[in-house]
Amino acid sequence: MNSLDAFATEGLARLDALALRRRLTPTERTGGVEVMRGNRRLISFSCNDYLGLAHHPQVKAAAMAAVERYGAGAAASRLVTGDYPLLGQLEARLAAHKKKPAALVFGSGYLANIAIPPALVGAGDLILLDELSHACMLAGAKLSGARTLRFAHNDLNELKTILTLERPLAGRCLIMTESVFSMDGDRAPLPAIGALAKKHDAWLLVDDAHGLGVIEPGPADEGSAAAPLQMGTFSKSLGSYGGYLAASTPVIELLKSRARSFVYTTGLPPASAGGALAALDILEAEPERRARPLSLARRFTQALGLPLAQSAIVPLIVGEAATALRLSASLEAEGFLVVAIRPPTVPAGQARLRFAFSAAHREEDVDRLAEAVIRQCAPAL
Repeated sequence: MNSLDAFATEGLARLDALALRRRLTPTERTGGVEVMRGNRRLISFSCNDYLGLAHHPQVKAAAMAAVERYGAGAAASRLVTGDYPLLGQLEARLAAHKKKPAALVFGSGYLANIAIPPALVGAGDLILLDELSHACMLAGAKLSGARTLRFAHNDLNELKTILTLERPLAGRCLIMTESVFSMDGDRAPLPAIGALAKKHDAWLLVDDAHGLGVIEPGPADEGSAAAPLQMGTFSKSLGSYGGYLAASTPVIELLKSRARSFVYTTGLPPASAGGALAALDILEAEPERRARPLSLARRFTQALGLPLAQSAIVPLIVGEAATALRLSASLEAEGFLVVAIRPPTVPAGQARLRFAFSAAHREEDVDRLAEAVIRQCAPAL
């Protein structure tokens, strides 16, 4: 065995010993919330298709029409030959939806988050990042070269203290957080964070990947809307693929020249843009669809005596990775797909089952899931 293969083999053995090895499992989403694994039909509570739009006839038809007109791929960077008309249309719609002057589409949310910080801050500047922010936000912060400090999750007092002590020592300052945290399902106190950012001349970047279309600010909660930098994805509520940033026109124009994962990568495939546009139409036209995931999540938490759900995401923290895998397998035996989430995605000792609720779920699906969780996971409740 050569040294490279020996290194990989030893690494796999360590992961196996800790129950942390990842494996791909062929899974066919057959429409709605049903999936096929092997020869078994399961109801998935692990998909982020919160509004059930990935298989919506209108969304699929728009994606296919985009392929027919513009082809299967964008062929080049958008700055070269890949800026086909649907992308501009999508950016205009996103900007209007997020109440911003402009928007920029990226190949994915991950590509957006690794590009935005380095385009705006660098050496001599400061980034303050919620400690539970998504890995791509941390990656973008590191790539920027700015000094990066992580504050305790949703801890306004710690954020205020760090800003008071460290902000005067830095040039520019960027605060990064999520509107809805992907593994815990809780929400950031955005109005208060926004007020702190404004007081200390810091720029607030909000990742709205898991909030768009499900948990969005209303008249009494304009925290996210007031953030000057709002990014998100098409791969959750819009049932498609891609990412975006909504911001002021000067910021968007700057990123067209400075955001490396925009400049140096091929544009989003036409099918993804066409599908996202159609999904945005449905999202804005059907408020009852947008309200349903949170309603079902709260039905589930009430049935189990858990804290009331704040979003479409409900975690059940079970501790060790092996326990999470065992409980996931137990629920799969009862006909439910609920994937175990393990370190390093979550902190050590906080492996969990992550339940994601969709507008496509039925009330009886949720009730049967709650009964199965009570049977299989009682010690964790």
